[in-house]
Amino acid sequence: MIDPTSEAPTAARLLAVDRVQHAGDRIGLWASIACAVHCAAMPVALLLAPALGLSVFGGFDLDQLFVLFATVLGVAMLAMGYRRHRKASVWWVLLAGLALVWSNAFTPLHAHGPLHALMMVTGGLLVAWAHWRNTRLSMHVCRHAPAPSVNRSSLA
Repeated sequence: MIDPTSEAPTAARLLAVDRVQHAGDRIGLWASIACAVHCAAMPVALLLAPALGLSVFGGFDLDQLFVLFATVLGVAMLAMGYRRHRKASVWWVLLAGLALVWSNAFTPLHAHGPLHALMMVTGGLLVAWAHWRNTRLSMHVCRHAPAPSVNRSSLA
C-alpha cells in the first residue's frame, strides 16, 4: 500500500527551496542596487570629504566585498532558478554584470574615477536585473507547474 502522504515532504521541501531562492534573489536585487548607488555616490563623496574636513578610511575597500558577495549570491540563486526555468539568458546578464564589476574591482581600473563609477553602476544594475528576472521566471514556472499528484487508484 502506498502512503498518501509520501508526496508531502517533497512538496514541503520544494516550498522551502522556493522561499530560499525568492529571499536570496530579493537580497541580491537590493544589494546590487545598493552597490550601484554606492558606486555612483563614491566619487562625489571622495571629492567632498576633504572639503568637509573628513578623512577617508582607506583600510579596506567596500567595492571588493560587494563584488564577492554579489558573485556568490548571484551564482547560487541563479543556479536554483535555472533548475526551474531553464532560461540561459539570465545567466548571460549576470555574467556580463559580474564581468564589469570584477574587472573594475580587482584590476588597475579600480581608481574610483568617473569611468570606474560608470562601469560599476552598470555592472551592479545588470546583476540586479538578473536577480529580478530570475525571480520572475521562477514565479512564472511555479504558477504554471502542475501540483504534485497522488496515485489514488492504488490507495484502495
